Amino acid sequence: MSVSIGAGVVLLAGFLWWETRAAAPMLPLRFFRSRAFSASNGVSFAMFFGVFGSIFLLSQFFQTAQGYSPFEAGLRTLPWTGMPMIVAPIAGLLSDRIGSRPLMVAGLALQSIAIFWLAAISAPDTAYSSLIAPFIIAGTGMALVFAPSANAILSAVRPEEAGQASGATNAIRELGGVMGVAVLATIFSAHGSYASPQAFSDGVVAALPVGGAVLAAGAVLALFVPGLRQRRTAAPAVAAPVAAPATAPAAAPGAVAEAVS
Repeated sequence: MSVSIGAGVVLLAGFLWWETRAAAPMLPLRFFRSRAFSASNGVSFAMFFGVFGSIFLLSQFFQTAQGYSPFEAGLRTLPWTGMPMIVAPIAGLLSDRIGSRPLMVAGLALQSIAIFWLAAISAPDTAYSSLIAPFIIAGTGMALVFAPSANAILSAVRPEEAGQASGATNAIRELGGVMGVAVLATIFSAHGSYASPQAFSDGVVAALPVGGAVLAAGAVLALFVPGLRQRRTAAPAVAAPVAAPATAPAAAPGAVAEAVS
């Protein structure tokens, strides 16, 4: 495992080295000079870390600790995973009116509260009705981040660079999700197992607070996203330098004299 991690670090360093020298980089590293771009991507990383790591365990919690089938477990997570369909369009409209920062801060804070809540009440005999409220809070928090974070990121780059910025954000989100699953699963393995419902529940209860803490850190990071007024008044901070227009060479004095005569 250490060899794989080391190889990944080397490959990432090589990619960054190449991008700093490429004439047309796939990921212009100057994007990260923008506070809006860097902070919003940090928020996305934190959200996907905490949420996907937690969902990975909670979806199995219903099956292993409470005996439901995969289909039944999926249905029981719908209050969480279905809320973005309702709230995300509203969050997108609000983002244009009040800016991305307050929505992102609130969204990460709600998710953190929900994960800590779930960690406190999860047990093999926990009634499903007691899980609905934190599921709804977590889903609402997710929805408050999706559209505002996209607005903040795309407003930080030039229109023709939107594809590169979007691709970078998607990659960072996926990295956050992978890291969240890996870290929380490692903590689960150290404190629990699949041997019995109680053993599985012990592992979940130990792992979830880590996801909640990362989400809380993301809420703090969201405070660094520029507000609406700053976003409107400031031009994209990562715009590529514009070359000076070429000037025509000065005519020789003799040629000017001939043209006048």
